[in-house]
Amino acid sequence: QVRLVESGGGLVQPGGSLRLSCAASGSVFSISTMGWYRQAPGKQRELVATINCINCWDDSTNYVDSVKGRFTISRDNAKNTMYLQMNSLKPEDTAAYYCKAIHTWGTSWGQGTQVTVSS
Repeated sequence: QVRLVESGGGLVQPGGSLRLSCAASGSVFSISTMGWYRQAPGKQRELVATINCINCWDDSTNYVDSVKGRFTISRDNAKNTMYLQMNSLKPEDTAAYYCKAIHTWGTSWGQGTQVTVSS
């Protein structure tokens, strides 16, 4: 199985930056894709960005249009950790952010980390 733990959320002013981390443990070799999702109050959970598996040579990424050019997803294979660098944050980015891993035995989710963008 795969366990995911997010960190790095917080309160930031509009235009500011935050970096989220998602540490994976367990059978990380079985992960095919990882991604960041977010859920704002009263809204459905939506995809933010995805990246290929933690130990793959192919680091293809994908972003939702609303974050392109502002957010960057990356991974550190040695640390089994995925990141989301968020720049030029807007109030509409406020949400609980979750990391997700698709692996041999199914899907794992982290517990979530809150990001609040407000002045």
